[in-house]
Amino acid sequence: MSKLIPALAVAAALFSTAALAQDKAGEKFITEAIEGNYAEVQMGELAQKNSQSQDVKSYGQMLVTDHGAANEKARQAAIGAGVKSPPSGPNAKQKSDHDSMAKLQGASFDKMFSEHMVQDHKKDIGEYETAAKKQDPIGQYAQSTLPTLRKHLDEAGKLQKSHSAQR
Repeated sequence: MSKLIPALAVAAALFSTAALAQDKAGEKFITEAIEGNYAEVQMGELAQKNSQSQDVKSYGQMLVTDHGAANEKARQAAIGAGVKSPPSGPNAKQKSDHDSMAKLQGASFDKMFSEHMVQDHKKDIGEYETAAKKQDPIGQYAQSTLPTLRKHLDEAGKLQKSHSAQR
């Protein structure tokens, strides 16, 4: 019996450490997802303002609508997972990307914007696919958001083709 107690203590410590690491990964994902949703809304607003192309402006409106709705779900998932203080805006890199893009207008904006959207949504889909494997509020959020992200990537690819061909 005396050997069993330390073994159980070690097993419990390992289990709680693994659960804590998993919680930290989920917290990191949902924090970045919320920041990303804020950034996409701002980029969508910028597209509507700086683009010369109706298809880019329409895509921008789609980003505002879809990522605004996704952010409500992400914030609820964060609260459900016990995240104490979800972010209230994009991160510093996302703000910098926005500021760089804000300096562009017309065709140069359209080209850079569509390239950025393809890269960004490819990266996001990979992260969401990983998070979607978990059976918790964060995994459920990721799973429910993946179809929208795939649609955004598909549309961004079409924009990229049409706007890179114009130059």
